[in-house]
This record gives sequence, C-alpha cells and structure tokens, in this order.
Amino acid sequence: MDHITDMLIVGAGFSGLTMAIEARKHGIHNIAILEKADDIGGTWRENTYPGVACDIPSHLYSMATHPNPDWSRAYAGGAEIQTYLQKVARDEGLYDLCHFHQQLKSASWDGVRWQVETQGGQRWSARVLVSAIGALHVPSVPDIPGADSFPGPCFHSAQWDHDVDLVDKRIAVIGTGASAVQFVPEIAKTARHITIFQRSAPYVLPRPDGPIAPWVRRLYARIPSLARLRRKAIFTVFEFRHRVFRGEERMVNFAMKMWRKSLDNAITDPVEREHLIPSYRIGCKRILSSNDWYPALARDNVSVIPQGVASIQGNKIIAADGSETRAEVLIWGTGFHVTDVMDRLDITGADGLTLGAAWADGMQAHLGTAIAGFPNFFVLLGPHTGLGHNSVVLMIEAQVNHIGRVLSEMDSKGLHAVTPDPARQAAFSQEMQDRHTDSVWQAGGCTSWYQDAEGRNTTLWPGTVGEFQKRMAQSGLEQYSPAPATDGDS
Repeated sequence: MDHITDMLIVGAGFSGLTMAIEARKHGIHNIAILEKADDIGGTWRENTYPGVACDIPSHLYSMATHPNPDWSRAYAGGAEIQTYLQKVARDEGLYDLCHFHQQLKSASWDGVRWQVETQGGQRWSARVLVSAIGALHVPSVPDIPGADSFPGPCFHSAQWDHDVDLVDKRIAVIGTGASAVQFVPEIAKTARHITIFQRSAPYVLPRPDGPIAPWVRRLYARIPSLARLRRKAIFTVFEFRHRVFRGEERMVNFAMKMWRKSLDNAITDPVEREHLIPSYRIGCKRILSSNDWYPALARDNVSVIPQGVASIQGNKIIAADGSETRAEVLIWGTGFHVTDVMDRLDITGADGLTLGAAWADGMQAHLGTAIAGFPNFFVLLGPHTGLGHNSVVLMIEAQVNHIGRVLSEMDSKGLHAVTPDPARQAAFSQEMQDRHTDSVWQAGGCTSWYQDAEGRNTTLWPGTVGEFQKRMAQSGLEQYSPAPATDGDS
C-alpha cells in the first residue's frame, strides 16, 4: 500500500530538518523524511575521520531557530555537530517523521502528485517533493590503473575504516582537499610515515579556533541575545571575506599575507615550501582553514609528492613523475561528486522529462531552488547556492523560507501545482554564468570541483549571502507558473 503525504523530503541532514521545521510553520504537518542511513545528520553522520570539523564557526553553522549556547569550541568537531542535529530532531519531534534505510530509487510526476519508490521497497505519493540530499556524501574516487591491486586496507575519508590500526603504519594519502587537511595532522601523530600525493597545492589559512570557556557558555544560555549577537558578528566578518573572491586588492593582499606567514613559519625547507605554493590565484579553489596542516607537513614522518598518481602496482604507488612509494594503507582524500550528484537520481517530471535530459547542458535551477518542468519539486543547496566564504546553513534557511512562502501563496490562490517559469530560469542561469565569467573561480588559473565536466561553474553563488537572502525574500509565486493537471492517481 502506498504511503500518502503532503511533503516528502529526501535526506535528513541540515537541509531536510530545516525544511521540515519551516513547513510546519506554514501549516504543513503531513510530512515524511526519507533517509538512506540509520540516523539523521547527513555530512556529519557520514564523515567520521580523525579531526573532522567544520570550517565555519559553530555559532554561525547552526540554525537561527535553534541556537546552541553550549558549543564547546569556536569551530565544532563533527561529532558535536551531529549531536546538535540529533538534539534539534528530538526537540522538534522530527525523528517521528523519518523513515530510515529508505534510499530514493525513483520519483515521477503523474500529473497530480509525485509517485516515489525507495530502494527499501516503500512507495510514496506526495504533493510536494523536496531534495535535501546535499552534495558532500557521494565519495569521488579517481579511476587510477591498478588501484584494485593494492593489497592493504584502502578506503575513502568519508568511509573511514575505524577497524584499521594506523599506528606505526606507512600510509599513502591521495589528495589534499578539505578532508585531508583535517585528518593528516591527526594520523601523523602515530603513523610511521605518511606520503601525500598532491596534484595541486591548496591555500590553507589559519583560523581563530579554541575552546569556549564554560563561563561564556553559561552566559550565552542565560542571555540568548548575546549568542545571537555573536552569530551576527561572525556573519558580518565572513561576508567581508567575499571581497577576496571579488579580487579587491586590499583583501586579497591581507589573505595572502596570512597564508604566507602560516606557510613560512612552519616550513623552513625552501624546496618543500616551493612545492606548497599554489599555482593559481587565491580563491580559485576552495580556501581551506587549519592551524595544523603546515606544521604536520614539517614533521619528519610526513612527505609530500607534488604529483598526481599515475598507477598503483600492488603496494607501490607510482607518481606521475615515475617515483615509487610503498605503503601499507591507502587513504583517498579525493572529495565528492558534486556537479553530477543529482544525475544519479531517477527523477521524471512533467511530460516524461527526466532530470538527466533537463540537465543535459549542465545543472540549472531557478534561484537554485526549483527546476522548470518539475512541478512542486524543490532542491535545497541546488545549482548556484554553494559558497566559498560563509555558512551554507544561511543559504538553506533562505531557501526554505522562500519555499514555505510559495506553498502558502499557492494555497491562498487555490493552486495545486506550480513549476518555475522557463524564461525566468533561463535568465537566472545566464546571469549566473555571466557573473562567473570573470570571477576568480573561472579566471583564477585552476580547475576545481566547483566546475562541471564542461568547465562551467554551476555550483557557487557569485554574490554575498546577504544578496541571496534579499533576493529570496523578495521572490514568491510570481516566479512560477501553474502546472496543468493531467490524469493521475490522487
């Protein structure tokens, strides 16, 4: 028998939980959340590697509706963020909405409702479908010749094998992205030797991390306005970081000075230092933050090969320059599928239009939130909603506020289904590409996971968070067209 609901949310991370909370404010109470795993948390449930933490300050990386006065550190660790999300879910009764071990298999619009099937065999009928799957959950492992021949433990950072003892082991790490920058300093404390294969050096800036004193936390609990003030102050400071991406000379010089000082203080060997200098403008790739990365690379038991991996032959890792390194454990620090993550979903909109066909020329979503030809379908953290300078939680909140308002306006006007106006969506997508053309992300001398296979930046929002918030707050039902109803099960 089919389960019938008003809103079906796919994913129980920050996006899915925030959407459910907002939907209730607009009178939608028949809500279900499908989750592929056995608990809520999304990114923070999946990633459990040593040193996992957020690179946004804790008070900003939390819901405005659910401030947490008791963050233990300025930058919270992954386990603490997961605990925070679990508490929000318990306090809001969201666990009662969750259906675990139910990964989306297919979804199709029948002209009236969304008909959804899960890998677990459940069938759902929903008026509104919301994708809250996020982007950082499908590991990306490069296709390297001979990778299957490696005889020892081998795993991706997002699938960390905690049963593998890394003490006194020779470890090969492929990749120098955000995850590697966090876990390498931790495992280097006990490993015999770590060899890091680096295709391109990242910019890694220090951050003002540290414990939050218990008396400060008690003060935040007694006077909530102080925690809100701290959140607003952090937001303002991080909005200024966008000026680096805009190429403002003073801000770029300031960021470069911070980076260079951090590098020079830790790395004294001139040859090694040269290997760690990026060949592109700061901001072209994701700017990373760590106080431990460069000191870890200076350790005697850590070495960096400034090359990608050409092949793997048993326990030998062959770099692009032909050098060989033997390892007992191989860890992929190679990030996630981002620009193609939605391509993996079997979603069919009106008139048989598949998501793959709609995105044949690249990901597109009006305001990063809804897709023309897919009635009553909303995407959280969709195309052009990623950030390089601030908290994506703020983007999620702006999106769910917009979605809730649109659904309320639909009800007041007696509209059953809407879809973005194709002309508006096309204009928005063109605006995004035009604004990215001369941006550091496109013209900064690098390729990155922000870009799709054709080299288009379909991931990032080019402006400030404040601009996005204002735009979403001023956008409502006028951005959509009524979707004609056809014969279908209701």
